[in-house]
Amino acid sequence: MKDAQLSALCVRDAVSADVETIAEFNCRLALESEGLRLDPAIVRQGVRLGLSRPELCRYFLAEADEQVVGQVMVTYELTDWRGGLFWWIQSVYVRPEFRRLGVFHALFNHVESLARRLDEVRGLRLYVEKANTGAIATYERLGMAASGHLLYEMDWSATSTSGR
Repeated sequence: MKDAQLSALCVRDAVSADVETIAEFNCRLALESEGLRLDPAIVRQGVRLGLSRPELCRYFLAEADEQVVGQVMVTYELTDWRGGLFWWIQSVYVRPEFRRLGVFHALFNHVESLARRLDEVRGLRLYVEKANTGAIATYERLGMAASGHLLYEMDWSATSTSGR
């Protein structure tokens, strides 16, 4: 069964018809990873904005048996020190029944392959909850390493309920 799912796996760009699925995945991700209950209407608004403005981000979806089983979003950061861009991997979500079957690996490889083809891209970055040891182990197996930086933020959005 595992091999059948992996052989049918494909990665594609998200389109406007994927808004509901992406928003649902993002709500599940927030609940699972941070215990946050997001307002689905606000999340749909954010996903629509991202899909309509490719200079802000790009979503990729993994499909198996004609159903979306995972996602990743890429945003862009100018690195003037390195004369190019970092691609930030965000909004990583894989349906629970498809975890540990190579879905994220396929999404990651797709993003890395696209990024390496562009001269201005200097590397990939992501952030992870420090208690998410499973995700950290996955990222390290894929060749990523802790950067040594801490992430700070000031969040004044209406959806910030945790004080962050």
